[in-house]
Amino acid sequence: MPGIALAANVQLNITSSNLVAKTTKAVSDSTLISDINLTPQQRQQLQGIRQRRNKEIQAVLNSSQRAQFARNLRAGNNINQALKTLKLQPEQQELVDAILKFTNLKMKATLSRYSLKVNQK
Repeated sequence: MPGIALAANVQLNITSSNLVAKTTKAVSDSTLISDINLTPQQRQQLQGIRQRRNKEIQAVLNSSQRAQFARNLRAGNNINQALKTLKLQPEQQELVDAILKFTNLKMKATLSRYSLKVNQK
């Protein structure tokens, strides 16, 4: 089975619960990341995280599931919609859930670094 590894050592030393709440709220309240004023570099980081997520998910899928997943994404479905129609086996679902949780943590870490920079200005 493919493993999930963090390529970079991420360390978050956030002492302000307010900052954590704002970051979590930004991710969970249906606030689109595109609505946040990010630099091109930050947008590229988030895009890279999403692309790695998709590759990791594709590694878990069989060939017909991979094709359907790609069609779903090209049709404009979000990640959850794209996965919903795949009829994953329980083991696949577990791995996909782990990939999604890990990706969300990476996205939150990226947005936290963004929030720290904004709050320091």
